[in-house]
Amino acid sequence: MKCLRWLAVFSLIAPAVWAEDPQDDWQLSEVCPPGFVLEGESCKFSSLYSEYPSLQDAGMGGLKVGLPEPRDGFKPAEIDLGRLLFFDPVLSGDGSVSCASCHQPDKGFTDGRALSRGIHGQIAERSAPSLWNVGFLDTLFWDGRAKSLEEQMLGPLYAEHEMGNTPEQLMASLSANPTYVKLFKQAFPERGLTLDTVYIALAAFESSLISLNSRYDLYAHGFHDVLNQNEIEGMNIFRSFVARCGECHTPPLFTNRELAVLGTPEPTGRPLDIGAEGPTGDRSLRGGFKVPTLRNIELTAPYMHSGRFKTLRETVEFYTKGRGHAVPEGEHLSIHWHIWEPKLTDAELDRLVDFLLTLTDQSFMPVIPERVPSGLSVVDALNHSEITTTPVAMGDTP
Repeated sequence: MKCLRWLAVFSLIAPAVWAEDPQDDWQLSEVCPPGFVLEGESCKFSSLYSEYPSLQDAGMGGLKVGLPEPRDGFKPAEIDLGRLLFFDPVLSGDGSVSCASCHQPDKGFTDGRALSRGIHGQIAERSAPSLWNVGFLDTLFWDGRAKSLEEQMLGPLYAEHEMGNTPEQLMASLSANPTYVKLFKQAFPERGLTLDTVYIALAAFESSLISLNSRYDLYAHGFHDVLNQNEIEGMNIFRSFVARCGECHTPPLFTNRELAVLGTPEPTGRPLDIGAEGPTGDRSLRGGFKVPTLRNIELTAPYMHSGRFKTLRETVEFYTKGRGHAVPEGEHLSIHWHIWEPKLTDAELDRLVDFLLTLTDQSFMPVIPERVPSGLSVVDALNHSEITTTPVAMGDTP
C-alpha cells in the first residue's frame, strides 16, 4: 500500500492517465481513477497524507498533516458513468450546457468568469468554485447550504437560470437513450437508472477529482529542493501568526471547510451579498461565505464569491488593507477575528503569490470524453453561449 502512495506522489513526473474513452460499445471502465486503489469492487483513496496524523493531533498549519475522511468506496463503473454524465449536455433543460460548462477542467474546474452563466446566457449571482478535492468537503455552495454532493447538485440541475432541467425531463431524456439505460444497468446492476443513481454517479466522479501532487506537496513530503527561496519565504509568511493565512486556508486541503465573514467588496454597482445569512437566518453570518480551497488557485481567476478580484496579487492585498475596510456604509458585519491589519509589505505580498503558485497540480486530470451517449457536443457545452442577460436572483454553483 505504501508503494502505491509513493507512486501517487511521483505522478508529477509521469501523470497517471485514466482508462480510454469508451467508443463503439460504450463499456464503462473497470479501473479506478488515479489516487485510488481497487479494494474488492470499490475504489479506495490512497495518499501519503493518509500516513500522517489528523489536524487535531498534528497542530495548525504543519506540513505533515492528515486529511479529513475522503468520500470514496465507489465502483470504477459508477465513477466512469459519472464522468460521462458530467460532460453531457443532456443533463440541461435545452441540451446546451453540461456540468463542465461551469466547471471546466483546464480552468481548475471553474469557468474563468466572475459570475457563472447558465442556459440562455443567464448570469448567476456568484462564481463557480473549483471542484478539485470536493470529495473531502462537507460544506457546499458559497453560502454553505448543502452538506453533500448529492444535495448540492439538485441546485444547478433544476435551477431555471443554471441547467434549467426538471427531474421528470431528466429521467425522460436518459430513459429514452438505450446507451444510458445499458450503462446504468452496468454501473448499478440492482437499481439501474433512477434519479438517485444519477446523483450517485455524479457524486462518484466529482469525488474522484484529487489534486494533492503539487510542488508544495513534494516539499511537505520531504523533497525540499522543489521550492525556491522566494516560494519558501512565501510559505513561511502564509503560515505565520502575522499573515494568518494558514488558519483558514489550512493545509493540506488549504481550507478549514468553514464559513467566514471577510467583508469582501462587491463589484461596482452590486449590493451586498448576504451570503450564509440567507439559508441559516443567522445575522452573524451576514456576508459570510465558505472558505474556498487554494488548490490550483493559479487557474481559477477571478477570485472571491463574486469574482471581485482579477489577480492573486489584488486578492492577497485585500487582507492587508485593514479589518472591514471594504464594508459598505450602513452595514455592520461580524468580521472573522482572523481578519485584522497585518500590514504586509509589497515584497511580502509578492512572496505570498509566489507560494500560492506552488499549489498548482492537475496531474490526475480525468479524460474529457470526445463524445457522450446523448450525441450532443461536449465541446459546444464547454464553450456555451456568451450571450448575457440581466443577473437573476439565485443560489449558485457548488
